[in-house]
Amino acid sequence: MLKSLIAVCAVAGMLGLSACSGMGRGETVGTVGGAAAGGAVGSAVTGGSTLGTLGGAAIGGYAGHEAGTNYDKKHQ
Repeated sequence: MLKSLIAVCAVAGMLGLSACSGMGRGETVGTVGGAAAGGAVGSAVTGGSTLGTLGGAAIGGYAGHEAGTNYDKKHQ
C-alpha cells in the first residue's frame, strides 16, 4: 500500500509540475486531483499493483483534465 501511495504522489507531482502556463486553474487542479484519485482507485481495484496504480492515475488525470477544461470554459 505504501508503494502505491508513493507512486500516486509521484505521478500527481509530475503532472502538476508539467502543467503548461496556458492551462487554467481548473485544468491544473482537475489533472492533479484526478491523477491522485485515479491512482488510489487503481491501486485498490488491483490489490496494490504498480501497473494498476499508474494506469488509474493516467486515466484519472486525463478525466480530471477534461473536466477542468470544461469548468474553465464555463467560468471565463
